This record gives sequence, structure tokens and C-alpha cells, in this order.
Amino acid sequence: MNNNKDNSNSNFKGLLPLIVFLVLFMGTGIITGDFSSMPLLVAFIFASGFALLLDKKGGKTSFGEKVAIFTRAGGEETIILMVVIFILAGAFYSVADAMGAVNSIVNLGLTVLPVNMILPGIFIIGCILSFSMGTSMGTITALAPIGVGIANQADISMALVLATVVGSAMFGDNLSFISDTTIAATRTQNVELRDKFKSNILIVLPAVIITLVILAMIPVDVVSLESVDYSLVNILPYVAIIVSALIGLNVMAVLGIGIGVGSIIGLINNSFDGVGLLGVLQRGMGWMEDLSMIAIVVAGLVGLMKYYGGIDYLLEKVTAKVKGKKGGQFGIAALVGLITAATTNNTISILTAGPLAKDISEEYDIDPRKTASLLDIFSAAVQGLIPYGGQLLLAAGLGHISPVEIVPYSIYSILMLIIGSISIVIGFPRYKRARK
Repeated sequence: MNNNKDNSNSNFKGLLPLIVFLVLFMGTGIITGDFSSMPLLVAFIFASGFALLLDKKGGKTSFGEKVAIFTRAGGEETIILMVVIFILAGAFYSVADAMGAVNSIVNLGLTVLPVNMILPGIFIIGCILSFSMGTSMGTITALAPIGVGIANQADISMALVLATVVGSAMFGDNLSFISDTTIAATRTQNVELRDKFKSNILIVLPAVIITLVILAMIPVDVVSLESVDYSLVNILPYVAIIVSALIGLNVMAVLGIGIGVGSIIGLINNSFDGVGLLGVLQRGMGWMEDLSMIAIVVAGLVGLMKYYGGIDYLLEKVTAKVKGKKGGQFGIAALVGLITAATTNNTISILTAGPLAKDISEEYDIDPRKTASLLDIFSAAVQGLIPYGGQLLLAAGLGHISPVEIVPYSIYSILMLIIGSISIVIGFPRYKRARK
């Protein structure tokens, strides 16, 4: 396929800021033995400072102009909208946690769980919870302690139970309407939430079914769970979120409704008073401040990289080795997966790979719904497999085991990679018309 892009601006030097970031982040993790020792925001700030020292091929740009390029890219409309959505998502989760919605939805699932279907039941509960909450870390925090208790009561491998919890958490991280990865994938590709969901669910559904079959075939001792309390009223914020998203409301409206329903129920059941509610909202917004700042800085850094020709260079090299839609899709999948493995953050990897993925999508006429799905699927799958990522570290810490022990049992994440690759090979799903 002919490349009609003018790559005169293509320059490897434009990729140096990303290489500096990877060296800082990975190098610090390897030296200290702790990949959380280098904060992502700090690493990106250092990389951005380095980027400001570079210049465009064959030109001379003043420092002030480079700062302007950085700030324009960081303050781009879709980035700021994404930041607002992140903040609202944090506020919703904080309210849902404070008024008892998290405990209720977990306990409801345990109440109806057949005792001879423990592992599939845990996976289903986690999928529902993560889809409702939109956060893998929140799902693991809520469900992993219960999984640890079940593993201790029954003859089940702790690593297997925790891998099941992590897999279910990545289901919602990949598919939820309010997940930051979903928001990032849809905004960078300019597609609607529900269109990306429809495309995504068709790809991962076989992975879900196969995972359930495998888990159901694993023999476990029958275990009696203690009775647990739940409130159907407390689950209404999740119901409101799902229903409003499915009917096609704007994501900000969806989150606003969820926050409103949760706040009203919390005030009625005395989970907090009016002043306490303000603190709960601020707490959730604070949780997302770091991610929001990272999103802005990454956007600014990518803007400079694009100006210097780094994005054109990478696109030129990727397109030189691929042919047609399938090659382009595998390129997108590999790119976002590698960045996820390097940064241990699938949201950041989508934000970083998103602009390039959009270029590849346009170059090879790949439907943007498929591109958004690939970004989310492969980043989530890799995130659920890296032992130094936050999800596995959290689960392993709660279970008092090594995160490396969890990786071989990560059935769903492995299947996401396999099924996602098969979907590229067979050209599934097929789209009736392209979405601009």
C-alpha cells in the first residue's frame, strides 16, 4: 500500500524524549527492584524538560515557541475534557464507596453464588463490579480480600483465586463506560462510548466464555460462606450509571447522574451529612489528580514529539513493515502493549499510543471503533500480566504471595491476547460503515 503522507518531517530525534522516559522509568525500577520507585509524573516531567532542549530538523525554534507547542497540545480540547471526566469518575467511585454501594454489590453476588461454582462465581462478580465501577484497582480492593478468605476456607490455590479476581477486574477496566482506559481510547479515536463497547464486547466475549468454562472445570472443595448483608437500594447508583450509559447519554451526564443518585441515597441512609458529602467528593477527585496531570503532560510531550518528527518517524517505520489492515492492527496492538509493559499503566499507554494509532488507522482505513477496541484490549491484557504492575502487586500483597505466582493463572488476560489476535486475523467484527 502506498504511503501518501509527507514524511519530510520524519526524524528519529523526535522519539528521544520517549526513550529518555523509558530509560528513567525502567532503569530506576531495575536498579531499585521496585518499579513504583520512579513516579510516572516525575519521569514524564524529566522527559518533557529534555524535549524542550531539542529542535525540529532543519529549523530553529525559540524556547518560548516550544513551550507554546507543549501547552497547546496539553490543553487541547479532548485532553481537558478527558481530565474533567477522570475527576468526575473519581468522585463517583468515592461516593459509591462511602454510601455502601461497593459492599452491597459484592455481598449480593456472594449471597446468590452456588457453592460448587466458586471460581466462576468470583469471576462473574468481579466482572459485574469492575464494569459498574470502571476501576480495576477498586475491584481488586473490594473483592480480593473475599477471594483470600475463600481460598483459605477451600482447597484452592491462592494464586489461582487472585488471578481470577485480577482477570475480572481487567474485564471492567477494558469495557466499563466510566473506565479511564475506555474514555482515553474513545476520545483519542473520536468514537462514541457505546460504539466502542459494541465492538469490544464482540471480541472479548469468547475469552469470557472460555475463562468461565476453564474455571468451572477446576475441582474445588465445597465451602460454606457466612451470610452477608446487602441493600438493593445501595446498588442503585450502579444501575443508574449502566442504564444512562446504555441509552446513549453523554459520559459527563452519566457520571453526574451516578454521583447524584449515590449522594441522595448516602444522605438518606446517613452514610454522610451534607458537609461530609463535600469531603467525599473531594477525596475522589483527589484520587484522580495525579492521573489528570499525567494526561496533560503526556499530551504536551506527544505534541513536541510530533512537532520534531518523532511520530512521523515511528509511523514511517511501522507502516514500512506492515501491509494492509491486518498489519496495521497488529502494529497498533504491539505498540500499546509494549508501552503498557514499560509504564505499567494502561491508561497512559493509550494516551501515548493513541495519536499514532489514529494515524495508522487513517493510513490503512481501519475502522476507528476497531482501533479503540484494540488499544483497550491489548493494553488491559498486558496490564493484567505484568507482575510489577499495580493490579498484581495489590492482589499479591493482600494474599501474601509473590505477584510472579499469579501470572501463570491469569487465564482471562492471556485469552484476551489470543482472542484479540484472532479477531485481527479473521477480520472480526465486520462494520457496516466507517465512523468518522
